[in-house]
Amino acid sequence: MHPAAENNDANPAQQPSDLANSAKDPTDLSAPSMDLVASTGLAAKDSDAPGNRESFFRRVQWTPDGTTLIASTSDNRLSAYVLPPDLLDPNGRPRTLTPQGQLHLPEPFYSAAVSPYFSLADPQTQLALLSCKDHPIQLYHVFADSRSSPPLCSYKLIRRETEEYICPESLLWSWPGTHFLAGSTNRLDHFDVSRTGSDGPILTIPTIPSKRHLLKGGGVGMKGMVSALSSQYPDESGASIVAAGTWSRWMGLYDVTRTNKAVANWSIQGVDKSHFGRDIGGNGIVQTIWSPCGRYLAINERQANGILVYDVRGTGQPLSVLVGRTTNTQQKLTCDVFPGTGESSGGFELWAGTETGQVLVYEAVSCTEGVHDKSWDWTAHQSPVGSSGVHPTGSVIATCSGGWTSHGDEELNNGLGVAGKDGQPRLASTCITSESSLKVWTLAQSQTDQSADDSKAP
Repeated sequence: MHPAAENNDANPAQQPSDLANSAKDPTDLSAPSMDLVASTGLAAKDSDAPGNRESFFRRVQWTPDGTTLIASTSDNRLSAYVLPPDLLDPNGRPRTLTPQGQLHLPEPFYSAAVSPYFSLADPQTQLALLSCKDHPIQLYHVFADSRSSPPLCSYKLIRRETEEYICPESLLWSWPGTHFLAGSTNRLDHFDVSRTGSDGPILTIPTIPSKRHLLKGGGVGMKGMVSALSSQYPDESGASIVAAGTWSRWMGLYDVTRTNKAVANWSIQGVDKSHFGRDIGGNGIVQTIWSPCGRYLAINERQANGILVYDVRGTGQPLSVLVGRTTNTQQKLTCDVFPGTGESSGGFELWAGTETGQVLVYEAVSCTEGVHDKSWDWTAHQSPVGSSGVHPTGSVIATCSGGWTSHGDEELNNGLGVAGKDGQPRLASTCITSESSLKVWTLAQSQTDQSADDSKAP
């Protein structure tokens, strides 16, 4: 089904592109503007200097019910921000965001997957899976009694040869929530949520034929750390295709409910040059993301200045490359998609942050082949945008920022060779950016809409 066809019943008032249509008038060259409605940065000092911060936001994601933001930070914290019901009320903007739930783990966690049936009205559904170094996969309540609350249960994943814990780089917990998938080096592990403790996965899928082969699979399969997992929305039978990506720039499609073999494997190395005549770079896949209709697949890499889009269910070939995005950092910068306008040429939208603080919006993705430039953008932060997440209704978007940076020349001159009270060097080799925040935005109301609202007012 064409991606535009499934949106005919969508509410136009909830679609970002509909509000932006006024900017597409050839006589109006202005891009849509965004209003900041809430932020965590309001409580921080604007004069914070690099090195003064102890942590930064790595990623933020919406809960499936759209009520809460789940954010992870560089100091091993997982925080839950419940958004107020009057979030879009113009009075009192921007509001200050504070976490209603927070976990502080003793070890770094590499991936977090929120329960696909999360509901703010039901505490039993408010769960998240975390993959921690040297530990089993652990299930936590996001509104725990204390920051150091123990996990509710765990799922054992070990390497048989050494009996050491395997720490997945990626987790996928999709609807209906009875199973989850973990991606690690050269393997995918399928777990039953109800089978906790030492049972382990119910299915292990090697992504290469043999680890003992000198070529680690003889050039067959998908070699490397599985760094990204995503699934299509399930069909009528409940089945969906999983897209897995690796740090070694390989892709694989899997149907774990029907077979333990890959549906397809391919490398994205050189695809940008051979198909589109562009060199966008790329140094490992950080995210795979399906279009809302499940036909197209976007592949997001670190250190890449573009995003590849494949027509998976149609031609099975690269469709386009989204260019104009600056991501030369090793940091993971994740993006999000949203259905198009519902018109015949609506396609879908992709919202992606850059390392310089902008968020780029690509409209009508999948409608044209070849090189696809951004439709519009706005400056959301002054540091790398770790995540851009569109609310399920499309009414608001959440962004988070922060990262590692180097010291300025003046700081180095003043602090080089100087030790602190503990005898350690005062300056580390790197520091945290001065700006790190979680923000919630909405498209600004146009003057036409504002005048119409004013005329209706009593």
